This record gives sequence, structure tokens and C-alpha cells, in this order.
Amino acid sequence: MADRFYTLLEGRGILGISGKDARSFLQGLISNGIEKVNRQHAIYAAMLTPQGKYLHDFFIAETPDALLLDCEGPRLEDLKKRLVMYRLRAKAEIEDQTCEYAAAALFGDGTHEGLGLSAEPGSAAAFNTVLAGGAAYVDPRLAACGARAILPRDGAAKALEDAGFAPAPFADYDQLRMGLGLPDGSRDMVVEKAILLENGFDEMGAADWKKGCYLGQELTARTKYRGLIKKRLVPVDIDGPAPGPGTPITLNDAGAGEMRSSSGDRGLAMVRLKYLDAEGAAPLKAGGATVAPQKPDWMRSG
Repeated sequence: MADRFYTLLEGRGILGISGKDARSFLQGLISNGIEKVNRQHAIYAAMLTPQGKYLHDFFIAETPDALLLDCEGPRLEDLKKRLVMYRLRAKAEIEDQTCEYAAAALFGDGTHEGLGLSAEPGSAAAFNTVLAGGAAYVDPRLAACGARAILPRDGAAKALEDAGFAPAPFADYDQLRMGLGLPDGSRDMVVEKAILLENGFDEMGAADWKKGCYLGQELTARTKYRGLIKKRLVPVDIDGPAPGPGTPITLNDAGAGEMRSSSGDRGLAMVRLKYLDAEGAAPLKAGGATVAPQKPDWMRSG
């Protein structure tokens, strides 16, 4: 039995951005620095409203032909529409390449070594010499989540299996992600309401504090430097029926937070810091279940 696994992420889409202005165009729109992206490094980033609220998040890897954005498939057209709106006179082509490329999550013992990558988040390389144009990279958010790949859709599963990865259900990856406290797009971040720093973007290296201006930067910076964060997205252990997204979390009838995504006995929730840090508190309730928040080791605050 293989110790390394993959799941093809059918809910993801691939947006290709090319042209001489592709990088400068993106630099003014995303929360991370596009100059970090090359064939040896990928990033995680977000696009915000002018008021600094979450719109889209995505991974960006480079191939010889384009910058490839691994984004939410059902919301790809909205992301594309917004990018086109801001393109103006920039020489940049924006194309839906979901039919050409597939996204995959790779996880398990020896994943990084099996891909010839270091354990540094974002460390990237061409997937292999057979599938030209593909890229594999350590998850830029947290190396403990394994790696991701963007590779030509035809033959993707065979190529991954030839590389020593066995197929695994999406739920296996989903539980790993939630146990580490990593958000999955709009499943965990409310569009036009979520704030990046409540969802770990600082610790995940997805908010660059040294880059120039970008859409929504002012509120994001103010939130950081004024210490305005009062709640955080954290893993929760669930005892009972899994509460649906948006289910209120309470402590003795007082509001303590709100559920996000869940799978089996594990989930993510937005929890007020005073309840996350409280010791000896009564169990938190969400619907018909009891939930126990867990502060991830990587979280620097809250």
C-alpha cells in the first residue's frame, strides 16, 4: 500500500494569464507579491473588494506559457469577469484552461520527497518531463498539508500513479485540510464579508506587507497594525451530527462563533478569541452537536 496519495480536485478551475503585462497587472490586484512566482516557487493569494473584504482566493504557479491560477471552479467565471474589468489597456490574456488542466492535492508520508521538492512552502518544480507544462508545488499555506499539482488533464491520474501516488477520496484530503485549520475558498470565507487576517492569511504568507498598493490593501493593513482581530477560523472536533455552514455556535446561549465547512467529526469554525482562549469553559454547542475548538500550532495570534 502506498504511503503517498492524491485526489483530483474536481471542484477547482484553472485560469491562465499570459502576455507581457500579466505580472504587473496581477501585482496591483492580489494580496501577495507576484514577483515571488517562478518555476521554482508558487504562492497563495486573494483578491479583495476595494473595502478589503474577501472575493476570491487562488494558488498561482508558473509554466513556460502562462501563470496558472488554481481557483474555485464554480466561481471561475466571476473571477475572470473581475480580472477582465480591471485589465484596461494591460497586455494580458485571461483564459479558462480548466479543460486543459486539472488540479490535484497530494498528501501522505514522503510527498515532498516523492516530487523532488524541499519542505519549504511554495517550493515548486515541473511535474515531470512527460506532461510538459505541468507544475507541482508544496502547499504554499502550510507544508504539513502536502503538495498540489496543476497538470494536463488527459492522463493526469496515470501520471500521478506512475509517480507513486495512490488515489484517495476527497474526504481524506478535506479532513487533513480542516484539521490543519486551512480555509477552502467560499466554503469557509463569506464572500464580500470575510477578512483575510481572521482566516490565517498572515501566517500562511498570503498577505505581503512590503509590496506596493493592491485592491483592498488599506483595510487589510489597518486591521493588522491596529490589532482589530476578534475572531479566527480554527479547527473544531465535532461530537454529534455535523452542523451545516452558518450554524451559530453558542456557550450558555451566548454567541461564540459560527460553523463553516465540515466532514464527519471534523470541521472549521469562526470562533471569537475569548472563547478560543478560555480554559475550563463549558462545551460549545452548534445545532445538535458539541464542538471543541483547537488552536493550530501555526497560529501566531488568538
